Amino acid sequence: MSDIPTPPIIVGTRGSELALVQATATEASLAQAFPRISIQRQVIKTTGDRRTDVALSEVAKAEGIFDKGVFIKELEQALDSGDIDIAVHSLKDMPTTLGERFELAAVLERAPIRDVLITCQPGGLDGLPKGARVGTSSVRRAMQLKWLRPDLVTQDIRGNVPTRLQKLSDGNDYDAILLAEAGLIRLNLISFSEAEGAEFESVNGFTNLHVYRLPEDQFLPAAGQGAIGLEIRSHDARSRALAHSIGHAETWTRIRAEREFLRLLDGGCHTPVGVSSCIKEDYLFLKAIVFPEQGGTPKTAEVSGLAANPISLAFQLFQSLS
Repeated sequence: MSDIPTPPIIVGTRGSELALVQATATEASLAQAFPRISIQRQVIKTTGDRRTDVALSEVAKAEGIFDKGVFIKELEQALDSGDIDIAVHSLKDMPTTLGERFELAAVLERAPIRDVLITCQPGGLDGLPKGARVGTSSVRRAMQLKWLRPDLVTQDIRGNVPTRLQKLSDGNDYDAILLAEAGLIRLNLISFSEAEGAEFESVNGFTNLHVYRLPEDQFLPAAGQGAIGLEIRSHDARSRALAHSIGHAETWTRIRAEREFLRLLDGGCHTPVGVSSCIKEDYLFLKAIVFPEQGGTPKTAEVSGLAANPISLAFQLFQSLS
C-alpha cells in the first residue's frame, strides 16, 4: 500500500528583506523538525507595505484598520481563505488582541531586544548636537528620545531597513535613525554583541554609519520586539502542532507577560509604551515605561516573580505604574 501524500505546509510572509529572512528561519526550523513535509512560501503585500505615502502611525487611520494590523491584515485574509497555514510576523507588529478566528500559536527564539541608534558621526546619543534630526516611524521611540534629549528633532521615516540606512547615509534629511537591533542582526548589517554603547562599530555596507546600542533598561523596547510570531487559524490543529513544535518556551513566557501588560493598558502597537523582560533562573523580571499620548512625564514600574506566572506578573506591573 503506497503512502498517502502529506499535505504541504504553506508559510505566508511579507516581502521585505527582513520578513523573508524571518520566513526562511521559520521554514528551516519546520524542515528540520518535519523533514517529510513539503514547505511552500507565499509572499503577500500588506497595507503597511503599500501605504508609504503617510506616516506609519497614520496608516491605520487612513485605511480604517485597527491598531498596527496594517502589517498583518492581508496575511490574516490569506489564513482565513486557506491560502496559507502559518503567517510569519515580526511580533511587535501584531495587535495585542486578535480576531477570534486567529491565534498566536508560537514564537521562535528571540533575538536581542534593544533599540539601536545609527548616526552619521561617532559618539552615540550624547554625541548628537542640539537640533539633530533623528528618523523613526515609532511613536514609542520618538517619545523616549524626546524624554532623554528634548533638544533633538524627530522626523518620520519610512521604508525597509536597508532603505532607511541609505537615506541616513546620503546625509540629506537625517543625522541619525533608530532601528531594532534584532532586524539589523538578522540582515547581517551588524554583528551580535552583548556590549552596549558604541566603540568603532560601523554598519556592514555603510562604513560612514556608526552603531550605538541603547541600554534596554534606559531605552525600553516595544512589547514583543525581537521575536518572530507564528499566527494560525484558531481551529487548525495541524498548524498549531507544527508551530508548537518549533516554538521557544522562554521567549513565549516573556512575550506573554509583555503582551498581557499592553492589553491591560488597552494599548496598541502605536501606543508609546516600552517594556522589557528577562528570565534569570526561575524568575521573570519586568520593567515598563508608559508615555501620555500628548507627551509629558511618563509612568514607570518594575516587578519580578516566578516565571511560571507571566500573566499575574503583567497584572502586577500594570498595578504598579506610578
